[in-house]
Amino acid sequence: MSIAFLVTALVIVATPGTGALYTIATGLARGTRASVLAAFACTLGTLPHLLAAITGLAAVLHASGVAFQTIKYLGVAYLLWMAWATWRDTGALSVDAGTTPGSRRQVLVAGITLNLLNPKLTIFFFAFLPQFVPAGTPHEVPRMLALSAVFMAMTFVVFATYGAAAAALRDRVLTRPRVVRRIRQAFAASFVALSARLAVESR
Repeated sequence: MSIAFLVTALVIVATPGTGALYTIATGLARGTRASVLAAFACTLGTLPHLLAAITGLAAVLHASGVAFQTIKYLGVAYLLWMAWATWRDTGALSVDAGTTPGSRRQVLVAGITLNLLNPKLTIFFFAFLPQFVPAGTPHEVPRMLALSAVFMAMTFVVFATYGAAAAALRDRVLTRPRVVRRIRQAFAASFVALSARLAVESR
């Protein structure tokens, strides 16, 4: 495994995006355990994209404008729903202890769905992984699976770190209702911005 892959993967994972934003918000709203669960859910949400890239389904998605647009706009709609729920302080980002089965299920479903409904991830992995496993390399698929596993592990560790850092500030934040409201509104606006960016993405 090359240093270039590790460095590139770390830069990609550490760059704040939808998953990182969701994990940070969950850490602030629900604490460390819930943020780790959110990090796991977001990581799990990348698995179908990795498998699609390895099996060649990304090429189909890239070639089919209808399939790409359908998944893309489902993702846009879900991000807008997340923005609305966050603004209203309901749903997965509402402030609570995050210890009940129902709340854990909310965190898992939201985290998985956020990444699952982003077709750009499949296209990204389709272009990213082959750079480090040239065509004709012995055991090509196992090597791509190994790189994918490393990428997912890095995703989980980085996102969990973001969430734990946010959770460490939780007590200070929750004692200031005005700050909580502004943070909630900022996250809602961020989800809207992410949905707008996804809406203008092309293959």
